[in-house]
Amino acid sequence: MTDDGPRELSEAVLGAAPDGVVALDPDGLVCACNPAAAALLERPADELVGSVLALPLVDGADTEIALALPDGRSTRVARTRLAGRPLYVAVLRDADPAGPVPREEQALRAALEQQSVVAAVAAHQLHNPLAALSALVHVLGQPPPGMTDERRADLVARIAERTARLQALVRKLLTAARIDGAWQQGVPETLRVRDFLLERLAESDARARDLTLDVPGHLVARADPVGFAEIFTNYLENALVHGREPVVVTARGTGGRVEVRVADHGPGVPVSFVPHLFERYRREPAAAAATEGTGLGLWIAGSLARANGGDAWYEPGRAGGAVFCVSLPGAGAEHADVPQEPPSTRA
Repeated sequence: MTDDGPRELSEAVLGAAPDGVVALDPDGLVCACNPAAAALLERPADELVGSVLALPLVDGADTEIALALPDGRSTRVARTRLAGRPLYVAVLRDADPAGPVPREEQALRAALEQQSVVAAVAAHQLHNPLAALSALVHVLGQPPPGMTDERRADLVARIAERTARLQALVRKLLTAARIDGAWQQGVPETLRVRDFLLERLAESDARARDLTLDVPGHLVARADPVGFAEIFTNYLENALVHGREPVVVTARGTGGRVEVRVADHGPGVPVSFVPHLFERYRREPAAAAATEGTGLGLWIAGSLARANGGDAWYEPGRAGGAVFCVSLPGAGAEHADVPQEPPSTRA
């Protein structure tokens, strides 16, 4: 071995090491790196050397810090000295022993995992309504002797109710699939809010419920009508299923935006669950035990509100109950009205 043998050996070892090795000065400037580090950081070695790498560097005694990076790699930083100056050596290791997963493969894995979850939720939620429908249709098709007209009418009403529930479930699943599939948002239109909400109420099952609409006639929003209708429908269903009547729908203009609120007089939402309200597939345990549902409605409302350039959030009712809110862009000077208090919890 020549006099340069130890240096050559060190370079050979670092070059062949499967883990990335980066040497940094106290300011985080990269002094040297091996090929594995360049591959993990997806930058050429000559570009890395001389650049600043944001890693935790602790001054003082020799120490070692374990750090989990968001992309699945782990980093370990050790402090040493070279020519009397501090030197930090960072070892980067891919958490997957098979090596780094390309971004395209990560996206495909995430999409397949999400599809599996959607399929499982759909199968679970469709099973009970379909089984109930099958039983009701069987009874109606082969009625027992002496079935009265009242009993027959009751069966027909229950079939209609189960069918409506299935339609609502399928609507939510299809909407969620469109959002996941980078659904092309519809073209925004200028909408007179009161007329638009009255039309949605006329199409819903809320016509015979204790519901009040308090919306100024001049209020105008700029939004995709399909997305706005989906948001309002989900809020209304949520109030009628989980809250108590009366339900009050209000809308006001403030700061160039239109804010719509759907308030019920039910028990409200436990404070501990408020941060999770707009998460997909999340349902408050007491509500999940008492009623059927997918945990998609509020997530859809929040996603579509943001796609329309707005926002969605929850506020506790002043006299109890829950208030679910959405803001949308106003359309011209006609949106102006009485300003509202700022929202308390946004999605």
